[in-house]
Amino acid sequence: TEWRMKFRREMNQRDDEANTKAIDSLINYETVKYFNNEPHEARRYDAALRGYETAAVLSQVSLSKLNIGQGAIIAVGLVLNMLLAAKGVQDGNMTVGDFVLVNTYLLQLYMPLNFLGFVYRQIKQSLTDMERMFSLLDVDKEVEDKAGSAELACSDAAIRFEDVKFSYNPDREILKGVSFEVPAGKTVAVVGPSGAGKSTLTRLMFRFYDVSAGRITIDGQDIRDVTQNSLRREIGIVPQDTVLFNDTIAYNISYGRPGAEQSEIEEVTKLASIDGFIEGLPEGFKTKVGERGLKLSGGEKQRVSIARMLLKRPKIMIFDEATSALDTRTEKDIQQALRDVSRGHTTLIIAHRLSTVIDADEIIVLRDGQVAERGRHQDLLSQEGLYAEMWAQQQELREAEELLAHAGEIPG
Repeated sequence: TEWRMKFRREMNQRDDEANTKAIDSLINYETVKYFNNEPHEARRYDAALRGYETAAVLSQVSLSKLNIGQGAIIAVGLVLNMLLAAKGVQDGNMTVGDFVLVNTYLLQLYMPLNFLGFVYRQIKQSLTDMERMFSLLDVDKEVEDKAGSAELACSDAAIRFEDVKFSYNPDREILKGVSFEVPAGKTVAVVGPSGAGKSTLTRLMFRFYDVSAGRITIDGQDIRDVTQNSLRREIGIVPQDTVLFNDTIAYNISYGRPGAEQSEIEEVTKLASIDGFIEGLPEGFKTKVGERGLKLSGGEKQRVSIARMLLKRPKIMIFDEATSALDTRTEKDIQQALRDVSRGHTTLIIAHRLSTVIDADEIIVLRDGQVAERGRHQDLLSQEGLYAEMWAQQQELREAEELLAHAGEIPG
């Protein structure tokens, strides 16, 4: 049956493609509607279904041919044996009773043979259907705990990056010997142009990847020597793109610590300055946020994300460009909330807008995967280097936006 398994594999692949296109269209339905491309997506899905239909027909036809062939072979064998038995009766070597006995034996043999052929085909087909799952299970983990890894003992939560090098691909190094420290209870910001490697620092902190060279330590412990669970338990993050579950506000906040009491959830909403908004909703904490939180604005989603992180009670806080997609007014409100909640915690801020990091205890400027400058806001401005250049560009852009906004308010 190996020859027909290629049809089954083709059918499974076409089925995966059709499902992928359907899910992709549903997840990005807003984009589909923006460009009025419902007919285009329907055509893509129909084409994928036609491919699946063709492969399924070939698979079924091959199965039918196999069944017919198997049945024909067994039938020919039975007929030949019956003819031989009849010849024996004719020659007087066998009685009619012997003929009936041979017929009975052959019928009893036919059923198991036919059944075994069916079972073999089903097993072979099922194993083919599960090949993708088996291949997924065979994929090695990119990051795995060492044998006998200890739990992270996090007391002060001081972070050190020591000559850290990293690359996603061997031919392109992202971080080229980055070294800096985030002292316990202090706030350090990392800024730089796009592609400098800022967000990679966050992924390395969570051990989504391990460093290629150098090391990252928390309270002197190399994070590669501790369990991933204990490491991630001590770190909270407010990401740039906040993705919420299609459930209630309460559920999304409690995701930071499942099983938290309602009073604890209400407490963190006050710290994140979202309690007033929630109280103004008809269903309050039971309000559904929609797919990926589409019923909430960008600022509201970020505040939910802040509350979720606070409920986790982490000793280390990371803000990964948490306000880059927000307007200026909302950004200021969110930044004030972030300053309030991060006070006294070890905090790492990844930022593009420099106005959000002027209060940091130290600012690290990355360029091409290396530390180009470091210092406090005023010190970096006085150096008239990359930071000062970026600051001047962003200030010009901000002033232009304010002028445009002011011009729009002037009656014609």
